Amino acid sequence: MSFESDLLAILPRLRRFAASLSRDRADGDDLCQAALEKALRARDQWQPGTRLDSWMYRIMRNLWIDEGRSRQRAARTFAPEEAGEHVGHAGDRDMEAHVMLSDVDRAMHALPDEQREAIALVLVEGLSYKEAAEVLGVPMGTLTSRLVRGRGALIELLGEAA
Repeated sequence: MSFESDLLAILPRLRRFAASLSRDRADGDDLCQAALEKALRARDQWQPGTRLDSWMYRIMRNLWIDEGRSRQRAARTFAPEEAGEHVGHAGDRDMEAHVMLSDVDRAMHALPDEQREAIALVLVEGLSYKEAAEVLGVPMGTLTSRLVRGRGALIELLGEAA
């Protein structure tokens, strides 16, 4: 059997699992589609002779976790429109915040790529050290080292700006 036909054979089980994760049939179908797309792109990572369904469940669960994190970040980032109705400008504080943000942005851009990527994934995006190391394709110790050096450089750069 081919990889695609094996996927087709377990599709009903995948849809059921996706619906149980998402608690919604339509969201489950979207999740299932995303997992199938990811599996087809990463087919060379699956080891024939191992359980395809377990591999697919792991992919699906990771996608669902990522989706949940994304929704949580969006909920914290985007306030409802009504929340801004009575917001005034704080004048000096507004200007200071803008200047500080500009300083942080400049300091981040001054970092070497590998330090900036590590800081962006862990401190800005909220990934765990393990997840960030996997995304960057480096050992955990390398990631930790990049974070330490990047944080130190940021403190030095921002200390000079203050």
